[in-house]
Amino acid sequence: MELFIDTANLKEIEDASSWGYIKGVTTNPSLIAKEGLTQEEVINRIVDLIDGPISAEVTCDDNVDLMLKQAHKLYETNKKNIVIKLPINEAGLKVCHQLSKEHIPTNLTLCFSANQALLAMESGATYVSPFLGRLDDIGENSFQLIQEIVTIKRNYQYKTKIICASIRNPQHVKTSALLGADIATVPYKILLKLKQHHLTDSGLATFEKDALKTEQLSK
Repeated sequence: MELFIDTANLKEIEDASSWGYIKGVTTNPSLIAKEGLTQEEVINRIVDLIDGPISAEVTCDDNVDLMLKQAHKLYETNKKNIVIKLPINEAGLKVCHQLSKEHIPTNLTLCFSANQALLAMESGATYVSPFLGRLDDIGENSFQLIQEIVTIKRNYQYKTKIICASIRNPQHVKTSALLGADIATVPYKILLKLKQHHLTDSGLATFEKDALKTEQLSK
């Protein structure tokens, strides 16, 4: 399973890019608004940091013509990396279908049901992004949703990749991998937690202590 970073913070992306295992970036209007920059400014900087898919979201979500116009403008900024992020609604699905015919990659977002994911796959989406944390917030089983979408994809050999989004904790990442999702897009602070285990810390402390003993004996 690939790992993307879910942020528009350039410092976080620059740091994550040095790790070697972050394969892409997802953004949304809320994340970009926190940075005090325009979407174009943020995207233009991100493409210099990550050599992988970068999801850039259209902001007009109910007008097909305007969505297509914005999608084409976003895509032209960097054809190699840009993925057009669209909502799973009637207009978004229509735009997805059109962009797929133009071989422009898309990411259908705000997915909360297997039926929505099916429509995204049938519309030719490159990626579909089911949200885990937001489902958990209302007491629904987000892991069941991922299992259902993975099953649908396998049953009919859809090429659409499943991006698990709204990741709130390391358990979300682990279970997404176990269930067979293609990608998890993870906030920076959760990516840091994936590296951590108290036994690793205590083991390293012991090794360091014993290494000092060995150095003293060799003197």
